[in-house]
Amino acid sequence: VQLQASGGGLVQAGESLRLSCAASGRTSPSYGTGWFRQAPGKEREFVAGISWSGNRAEYTSAALGRFIISKDNAKNTVYLQMNSLRPEDTAVYYCAATGPLAINLVKTMVSSYEFWGQGTQVTVSS
Repeated sequence: VQLQASGGGLVQAGESLRLSCAASGRTSPSYGTGWFRQAPGKEREFVAGISWSGNRAEYTSAALGRFIISKDNAKNTVYLQMNSLRPEDTAVYYCAATGPLAINLVKTMVSSYEFWGQGTQVTVSS
Protein backbone atom coordinates (compact mmCIF):
# COMPACT_ATOMS: atom_id res chain seq x y z
CA VAL A 1 0.00 0.00 0.00
CA GLN A 2 1.20 3.52 -0.75
CA LEU A 3 0.49 6.30 1.71
CA GLN A 4 0.48 10.02 1.00
CA ALA A 5 0.42 12.35 3.99
CA SER A 6 -0.51 16.00 3.66
CA GLY A 7 -1.82 18.95 5.61
CA GLY A 8 1.17 20.01 7.65
CA GLY A 9 2.26 23.58 8.03
CA LEU A 10 3.28 26.41 10.31
CA VAL A 11 0.74 27.55 12.91
CA GLN A 12 0.71 29.43 16.17
CA ALA A 13 0.12 27.81 19.52
CA GLY A 14 -3.56 27.20 20.12
CA GLU A 15 -4.44 26.85 16.45
CA SER A 16 -5.53 23.73 14.57
CA LEU A 17 -4.43 21.62 11.64
CA ARG A 18 -5.93 18.62 9.89
CA LEU A 19 -3.61 16.03 8.45
CA SER A 20 -4.74 13.63 5.74
CA CYS A 21 -3.36 10.24 4.80
CA ALA A 22 -4.51 8.90 1.45
CA ALA A 23 -3.93 5.20 0.81
CA SER A 24 -3.69 3.54 -2.55
CA GLY A 25 -2.75 0.15 -3.93
CA ARG A 26 -4.46 -2.05 -1.37
CA THR A 27 -7.97 -2.05 0.01
CA SER A 28 -8.08 -5.57 1.43
CA PRO A 29 -7.47 -7.42 3.62
CA SER A 30 -8.30 -5.04 6.44
CA TYR A 31 -5.50 -3.15 8.19
CA GLY A 32 -4.99 -0.54 10.84
CA THR A 33 -3.72 2.99 10.27
CA GLY A 34 -1.72 5.13 12.61
CA TRP A 35 -0.14 8.54 12.93
CA PHE A 36 3.32 8.89 14.34
CA ARG A 37 5.64 11.84 14.81
CA GLN A 38 9.33 12.40 15.09
CA ALA A 39 10.93 15.54 16.45
CA PRO A 40 14.61 16.36 15.80
CA GLY A 41 16.87 14.20 17.94
CA LYS A 42 14.01 12.08 19.20
CA GLU A 43 12.64 8.67 18.38
CA ARG A 44 9.52 8.23 16.32
CA GLU A 45 6.50 7.99 18.59
CA PHE A 46 2.91 6.88 18.30
CA VAL A 47 0.29 9.64 18.25
CA ALA A 48 -3.00 8.01 17.30
CA GLY A 49 -4.31 4.91 15.58
CA ILE A 50 -7.61 3.74 14.20
CA SER A 51 -9.03 0.35 13.36
CA TRP A 52 -10.13 -0.66 9.88
CA SER A 53 -13.76 -0.47 10.97
CA GLY A 54 -13.23 3.00 12.41
CA ASN A 55 -14.91 1.84 15.61
CA ARG A 56 -11.80 1.91 17.75
CA ALA A 57 -9.11 4.50 18.23
CA GLU A 58 -6.12 4.85 20.50
CA TYR A 59 -4.22 7.98 21.45
CA THR A 60 -1.04 8.80 23.24
CA SER A 61 -1.60 10.75 26.43
CA ALA A 62 -0.26 13.93 24.81
CA ALA A 63 -2.87 13.71 22.06
CA LEU A 64 -5.85 12.58 24.08
CA GLY A 65 -8.45 15.31 24.30
CA ARG A 66 -6.81 17.48 21.65
CA PHE A 67 -6.42 15.26 18.57
CA ILE A 68 -9.08 13.23 16.80
CA ILE A 69 -8.35 10.45 14.33
CA SER A 70 -11.03 9.47 11.83
CA LYS A 71 -11.33 7.72 8.52
CA ASP A 72 -13.35 7.66 5.36
CA ASN A 73 -13.13 4.17 3.86
CA ALA A 74 -14.87 5.29 0.69
CA LYS A 75 -11.97 7.68 0.08
CA ASN A 76 -9.29 5.40 1.59
CA THR A 77 -8.25 8.35 3.70
CA VAL A 78 -7.46 8.74 7.39
CA TYR A 79 -7.47 12.14 9.05
CA LEU A 80 -5.85 13.56 12.15
CA GLN A 81 -7.57 16.67 13.45
CA MET A 82 -5.15 18.46 15.75
CA ASN A 83 -6.54 21.17 18.01
CA SER A 84 -4.98 23.39 20.65
CA LEU A 85 -1.57 22.82 19.16
CA ARG A 86 1.49 23.39 21.33
CA PRO A 87 5.12 24.08 20.43
CA GLU A 88 5.99 20.59 21.69
CA ASP A 89 3.78 19.14 18.94
CA THR A 90 6.35 20.33 16.40
CA ALA A 91 7.58 17.30 14.45
CA VAL A 92 7.41 15.46 11.18
CA TYR A 93 4.17 13.51 11.19
CA TYR A 94 3.96 10.15 9.44
CA CYS A 95 1.02 7.97 8.63
CA ALA A 96 1.49 4.24 8.54
CA ALA A 97 -0.45 1.06 7.83
CA THR A 98 -0.20 -2.37 9.37
CA GLY A 99 -0.22 -5.71 7.64
CA PRO A 100 -3.47 -7.69 7.70
CA LEU A 101 -5.29 -6.95 10.93
CA ALA A 102 -8.73 -7.74 12.34
CA ILE A 103 -11.18 -4.95 11.66
CA ASN A 104 -11.53 -3.77 15.26
CA LEU A 105 -7.91 -3.85 16.37
CA VAL A 106 -5.54 -0.91 16.78
CA LYS A 107 -1.77 -1.14 16.99
CA THR A 108 0.35 1.42 18.84
CA MET A 109 3.92 0.25 18.31
CA VAL A 110 6.15 1.44 15.49
CA SER A 111 7.19 -2.15 14.82
CA SER A 112 3.57 -3.17 14.13
CA TYR A 113 3.39 -0.98 11.03
CA GLU A 114 4.70 -2.18 7.68
CA PHE A 115 3.96 0.69 5.33
CA TRP A 116 4.92 4.33 5.83
CA GLY A 117 4.14 7.59 4.12
CA GLN A 118 6.71 10.29 3.43
CA GLY A 119 5.88 12.54 6.37
CA THR A 120 4.53 16.06 6.65
CA GLN A 121 6.10 18.82 8.75
CA VAL A 122 4.09 20.43 11.53
CA THR A 123 5.61 23.48 13.17
CA VAL A 124 3.92 25.24 16.06
CA SER A 125 5.29 28.60 17.11
CA SER A 126 4.82 30.04 20.58
